[in-house]
Amino acid sequence: MIRRDFFAELKRRNVYKVAIAYIVGGWALSQGIAQVFPVFDVPNWVIRLLVVLIIIGLPVALVLAWTLEITPEGIKRTETADAMPAETRKKKHAWIYVIAIGAAISIGLFFLGRYSALLTASLARTTNKSIAVLPFSDLSPNRDQESFADGMAEEILNALAHIKDLKVVGRASSFFYKGKSVGLKQIGSELGVANILEGSVRKQGEQVRITSALTRAADGLQLWSKSYDGTLANIFDLQESFARDIAGELNVVLGDPTQSRIMEKPTENAQAYALFIEAQTLVSQRIGDSLPRAIALLEEATRLDPNFARAWAKLAVALAVEPQYAAADWQTNWATAEPAARRAIALDPKSAEAFAALGYIDFSRRRYVEMVEPAQRAIAIDPNDVTANFWLANQLAATGRTAEVDAVNDRALKSDPGNALLLFYKASLRLRAGDIEAAAKLGQRIDALGSPLAGVVLAMAASQGNHSRGAEEFSRGFGAFRTGLSKEDLAAIYRGIYTDESARKAALAVLARHPGDEFAGTFLILLGEPEQAFTWFERSGTGLSDGYLNWLWWPLDYARKVRQHPSFQSFAKRIGLVDYWKQNRWPDICQPTPERGPDAFTCQ
Repeated sequence: MIRRDFFAELKRRNVYKVAIAYIVGGWALSQGIAQVFPVFDVPNWVIRLLVVLIIIGLPVALVLAWTLEITPEGIKRTETADAMPAETRKKKHAWIYVIAIGAAISIGLFFLGRYSALLTASLARTTNKSIAVLPFSDLSPNRDQESFADGMAEEILNALAHIKDLKVVGRASSFFYKGKSVGLKQIGSELGVANILEGSVRKQGEQVRITSALTRAADGLQLWSKSYDGTLANIFDLQESFARDIAGELNVVLGDPTQSRIMEKPTENAQAYALFIEAQTLVSQRIGDSLPRAIALLEEATRLDPNFARAWAKLAVALAVEPQYAAADWQTNWATAEPAARRAIALDPKSAEAFAALGYIDFSRRRYVEMVEPAQRAIAIDPNDVTANFWLANQLAATGRTAEVDAVNDRALKSDPGNALLLFYKASLRLRAGDIEAAAKLGQRIDALGSPLAGVVLAMAASQGNHSRGAEEFSRGFGAFRTGLSKEDLAAIYRGIYTDESARKAALAVLARHPGDEFAGTFLILLGEPEQAFTWFERSGTGLSDGYLNWLWWPLDYARKVRQHPSFQSFAKRIGLVDYWKQNRWPDICQPTPERGPDAFTCQ
């Protein structure tokens, strides 16, 4: 009887109603907190504390419901309210509305959370913790430190790229926007990042000031800004503070807690480091006299600090590619590039750049068997290194292993989606596959990035009909390389490849006047002269293995004519390709025929 009276009293005092209304309302409130607070980066401990307080509040609400009652005259103790006339204690239905509204909110938030959970998680992983580092402005008094300022931005970019769970867009993609009037929202959208880091450098003598700002790309909200003052002597400490502050603002984990620094200290010589900073920007530019200038700076840096491994590695890269872009001799550069790469490796066995450079030097020197080991070591050290992946893609494409190239090239593109060289290789692979439409779209994208390499792709895409435009694009594309051929000569070669026999003879006459041109062998392949092309390649000293061998694997008549020529097998054996294939993998469209001899093969 007492028990029945107790439950009846609970009902009379509206304790049940309060409990139901509180649970529904509390659940709706906790759902709202869980959905909304993370958007504003509220710490998880705050969210958990609020939910615990809501739970603790339930027994408090029940006690209050037992002891108090709401009347038209205000809140009264239950005993007092019981003594009041009945007409002053009308039944209230507010609790029903609380339950209905709370339930609606709760259900809505529940389904909203379910629907958006994957999207929110994905954005948090790939967008919120992502950044593009734009080139820094030169605010030095004489405005003569542009390369140093760009190099400083590149150093910060490289440091951030090694932070776990932080997506950092590669240099070529970020630096494309230098000097362009493009809004940060558009940059963020095009590069697929949530945050943009801008900055400036003021260098006067030994004094350095770095000023930077981190902005959210979506709405232009500046999240953080700071200035760092120091000297060349403590430049590494400035960079370290800079990188740690950025990581802190983006709430990313700094990886191994036992690692004391984000940024390595590559040299104790501040002047050597300043020269390196400037030189690495010039190496990346590869226009005009940038490579000779970079080589001079790096040679001085290694003189000031003979144990500066990064400077030796960058010097090897500069020497390896200089003959492609400037008046340099392949043989002379190889003689200094290889020792520089090996010196860097001896000083730092984990230098991916040095191993990549050594692999590229071997590739250029047609040491196809030897190039494999350093190229693979570079990827093993840093699987996401753009240069290492690009040069490995070069090797695979040139040796006919087309099916493997896309994965390697795309790995580099993931880090540097606006890299024109990588996009050029991707477009070339689409042309190899006969996908003219996809290649043309990539060519247009390369063109939008301002690279003349687009001309090569667009010329091939136009070769099926619009020869006037094709000749123009062909001249623009191949004219970007070091060649002694004029635009008119290149247009004549294009017409010789894609029109009639008289045009082909005219194109051969052009090449007869320029037998030593870097691309003469390539054009002989395209003009259907395999025998002359083989002879030219063996006699020439060019290091452009990819610029020649890549054309052997296209699904076109001229390439089939080369592959099926009686001299092709002996040619491939003499230049080292057969030994490479036997030790690694045969081209996708060739198979060994050991019954005809140990080095025999057939190609489609």
